[in-house]
Amino acid sequence: MTSSESSEIDESVIAELGRLRDSIDNIDAAVVHMLAERFKCTQQVGLLKARHQLPPADPAREARQIVRLRELAESAKLDPAFAEKLLNFIIAEVIRHHETIAKS
Repeated sequence: MTSSESSEIDESVIAELGRLRDSIDNIDAAVVHMLAERFKCTQQVGLLKARHQLPPADPAREARQIVRLRELAESAKLDPAFAEKLLNFIIAEVIRHHETIAKS
């Protein structure tokens, strides 16, 4: 936004936009930290699976998790399809990590 554009917008709108963006930034930071914690746990799962020669993927659990997350998304008023895509992305990354652990 240029200074000429901002002078045309009411200052209260700019302040509210800043407040909302600060909230978004805080939520983004929390999401990153929560993902980091999740991956710490899945790292331990990968080590346990490797130690006991279990497969990196568990399709039955993954299917249950997708159903669970879709239900959580619905109750949170979040698009369940989006939640499923996000979980599938995370699961793929976890499996990749587990495969790497199993090879080492």
